[in-house]
Amino acid sequence: MFDLHCHYLPGVDDGAETLAEGLQLAAAAVADGIEGAVLTPHVHPGRYENTHSTLRPHFEAFERALAEARIPLEIRLGCELRLTGESIELLELDEVPMLGRWNREPVVLLEFPHDTVPVGAQQAVEHLLTRGYVPMIAHPERNRALIRDPLKLRPFIEAGCLAQLTAASVCCHFGAALQRTAFAMLEQGWIAVVASDAHNLEHRPPVMAQAREALAARYGPEVAHRLTVEVPRTIFRS
Repeated sequence: MFDLHCHYLPGVDDGAETLAEGLQLAAAAVADGIEGAVLTPHVHPGRYENTHSTLRPHFEAFERALAEARIPLEIRLGCELRLTGESIELLELDEVPMLGRWNREPVVLLEFPHDTVPVGAQQAVEHLLTRGYVPMIAHPERNRALIRDPLKLRPFIEAGCLAQLTAASVCCHFGAALQRTAFAMLEQGWIAVVASDAHNLEHRPPVMAQAREALAARYGPEVAHRLTVEVPRTIFRS
């Protein structure tokens, strides 16, 4: 499997705090069946002041540590970009690492605030699309406004965005309401990938294998493969 959303890079956001924790998460990912992962630290101006330039040395050090620890996880640097005016400016400065490419266009993992779809969000993603970026909306099933009304996601998908579910939501680790929302979005055909969004081993571990099993049981093995292997691998490798 290929995981396009995780927080293993130590000391840069609310994910792994130490190198040891980051390596433990990476080892757990491998044990879970993950072959490649995009490390996606938060880029959130005013809270997590990360940029491509500041994250690159941390990433290269972590890549060396993985090799020294003989953890066979292939990694690349991406980020989880909070949708704000300042973050759009970082994109213009080429300071936002991408997940990979989809249909030859760079994919940016875009996070809405947890409780709302912000005013102007649709105009912002349309601006990104016209500039040649493909926004992938992170964990829409966990957004409170979309839990209340999943159909609010439709305009973003119709505009050309991708969307990513959290594996733990599919497995009902976050409760029945989030699982129902995840399934509703899946059944509309709006979801491109399932990713772990793993932060730690205690409360937010990688559970991609469980999610793949749940997807296969409900929708069949072809759907499970597409969401956890085929599409994320295409983005990761491009």
